[in-house]
Amino acid sequence: MAMARDITEAMTNAGDDQSPATVRVWDPLVRIFHWSLVGLFAFAFLTGDEWQKPHETAGYVVAGLVAFRILWGVIGPRHARFANFLYGPGTVATFLGDSVRMKARRYLGHNPAGGLMVIALLAVLAAISLTGYLMTTDAYWGVGWVEDLHEGAAFTALALIGLHVGGVVLASFEHGENLVRAMVTGRKRAAGPGDIA
Repeated sequence: MAMARDITEAMTNAGDDQSPATVRVWDPLVRIFHWSLVGLFAFAFLTGDEWQKPHETAGYVVAGLVAFRILWGVIGPRHARFANFLYGPGTVATFLGDSVRMKARRYLGHNPAGGLMVIALLAVLAAISLTGYLMTTDAYWGVGWVEDLHEGAAFTALALIGLHVGGVVLASFEHGENLVRAMVTGRKRAAGPGDIA
C-alpha cells in the first residue's frame, strides 16, 4: 500500500505526463564498467579451458576494470563513491532483515547489501585476476594451489552474481522500480519520503 502511495505521489509531482520524476544516479562510466564486466566475466568463465589466449585477454581487461572501479570509488561522482554506500555490519544486517520482511527502506544509490556486494565482487575479481596472472608466469605455471584458488574464486564470483541478481529482483519488486533499466539509463525514480538519497 505504501509503495503504491509513493508511486502515485511521484507521478502527481512529475506533471502532466503522468510518469514519475526521475534523477540521474549512475554516471556513464559506472554503467559502462558494470555491463563490460558482465560480458567479460561471462566470456572468461565460458572460455577458461577451451580458448586460452582470449580468456587471458579478457582477464587482463577485467583486472583493468577492477582497478578503474577502485579509483572511481574514491574520485567519482557521489553515488559511485565507496563513502556513499559502505555501511557497518549492523546496518547491513538490519537492512537484510527488513528486506526479507519486504520493509526495507529505499536507497537512491546502492543499498547496504548492494554496497557490500560491490566490495565482495571487486575482491573476488581481483583474486581471480591475480591468480590468473600467476598461472601465466614461469614461477607458478602448473602449481596446483594457484589453479585451485583461481577456479574456486571464479565459482565464488558466480555464486555472488547469483545473490546480486536475486537482490536486484527483490529490491525491484519491493520498491516498484526496474533496477536493471536504471543501470542502463542511469536514472531512477526521485527520492520520496522515507527514501535515503
